[in-house]
Amino acid sequence: MSDRIPVQLIQTFKPAPTRIKARTTDNLIHTRSFTGLFRTLRISGAGVLFLLFFGTVWLNWGGRQAVLWDLSESKFHIFGATFWPQDFILLSALLIIAAFGLFAITVFAGRVWCGYTCPQSSWTWLFMWCEKITEGERNQRIKLQAAPWGLNKLIRRSAKHTLWLAISLLTGLTFVGYFTPIRPLAEELLTLQMAGVSLFWVLFFTAATYLNAGWLREAVCMHMCPYARFQSVMFDKDTLTISYDAARGEIRGPRKREVKPANIGLGDCIDCQMCVQVCPTGIDIRDGLQMECIGCAACIDACDSIMDKMGYARGLIKYTSEHQLQGGKTHLLRPRLIGYTAVLLVMIGALAVALVQRPMVSLDASKDRGLFRENSAGQIENIYSLKIINKTQQRQAYHLSLVDGDGFILQGKTQLSLAPGEIVDVPVSVAMLSERPGKGSEEMTFKVADSDEPGVYSVAKSRFVAPMNR
Repeated sequence: MSDRIPVQLIQTFKPAPTRIKARTTDNLIHTRSFTGLFRTLRISGAGVLFLLFFGTVWLNWGGRQAVLWDLSESKFHIFGATFWPQDFILLSALLIIAAFGLFAITVFAGRVWCGYTCPQSSWTWLFMWCEKITEGERNQRIKLQAAPWGLNKLIRRSAKHTLWLAISLLTGLTFVGYFTPIRPLAEELLTLQMAGVSLFWVLFFTAATYLNAGWLREAVCMHMCPYARFQSVMFDKDTLTISYDAARGEIRGPRKREVKPANIGLGDCIDCQMCVQVCPTGIDIRDGLQMECIGCAACIDACDSIMDKMGYARGLIKYTSEHQLQGGKTHLLRPRLIGYTAVLLVMIGALAVALVQRPMVSLDASKDRGLFRENSAGQIENIYSLKIINKTQQRQAYHLSLVDGDGFILQGKTQLSLAPGEIVDVPVSVAMLSERPGKGSEEMTFKVADSDEPGVYSVAKSRFVAPMNR
């Protein structure tokens, strides 16, 4: 019996799949149109935000613009409430709450803020829609970009940039309209009478919108936005991020619809490149989570549509966690998320209490530059200037007094009537009774209270200066 050479079966070599580059030869990302659940959610959310941004500025309330940051008078009107510079600590609290809200949502679901509600993303999607209706679908835009300049290209490009500039101008006008009354501002723009500071800022924000949403696009998210840099610090293995299920999808490769992938040694990914073509930042999610991913879920919608056509289960690309991809279970409640949420709720509660208890009258006291003087009655007297603001929307009557003013007499106008939002400077003097021993310098507290509701008041502190041991 002759010796036989042993035969060993080896796996057939499969070449790496050919990839479609997200960026074309013009170094631009031309996204493909798609439909799906997350696209519908994003459009609905962006529609609500656009309606709020462009519509709120035109609302009136009590004879004035409902929402207006009046820089000339240092007042911020928001419907029935008016906030003054003394209330800006509340704005700081609101910004801190927004930051902790962003931290909490990032720990829970990654970069969904960027994908669904970020102004940069929302305006970019709007500009991309303008690009689609003027220049056509992805392949048409690529061909138009490569084509030499002619009448067709000139008309299409002009239409696109006209829409971009119109939206940018409307955006700039609306944004400035929150700081300067929008109606006279719009009238000045339409009659070409706008000039000075208003014209500068309208043109500035018009240019910023046009450049950021029309030209820079994904570069803002990838290189200019700091959120992309520190988001990974807040991620953990239970954060819901958009991920490709490599265990199910590999090995990739094209096949006919009726062929079962297991019979030819392939996974569910048919390597159609749809996930790359719809991505606004031009990444391939199959390479893993990347800094450039803004969590818009466009790749999920595109992949699910392909899975439906192939008769496969959805979810080859989906919102999932690292633990779940590794066969484990996602833990929704975890210390970091609970901590951020707890702090967020506490701060919201504190802000609500501060808003409810916010004094609707403001009092500032400043002492005259002179140390003291002796009046005709032989009493030591100090002069003060009291600044009083009526923060309500109605005329109010107020009473001025001293807190714990034993041994002192408040002289001047103590009964006041202020119109809504009125600011008055009231000169007063405080005299020390002759029988009270002088201490050199001691604290003095002024109080202004609503004559009808004594519980509505404000206090301000100053110093009373007198000779020692008088």
